Amino acid sequence: MALVEESEFKGNPMIVLKRSPEDKYPFQFGLSKAKLVVECLEDIKAWVARQEAGKAAKAGKGAEE
Repeated sequence: MALVEESEFKGNPMIVLKRSPEDKYPFQFGLSKAKLVVECLEDIKAWVARQEAGKAAKAGKGAEE
């Protein structure tokens, strides 16, 4: 399960997303990009679903061969 933390970079608030507490390379961004993600959230969800479906189809095709 992902972890969400708050941080600061050069005086600006940041949100930090980690895969685990030991994650060496967390994903972090500020308010402007967070607003963009919120605005595009449904499109991001649809993209993830398409990518996962394509990945599953490729895995199933490889098992048939």
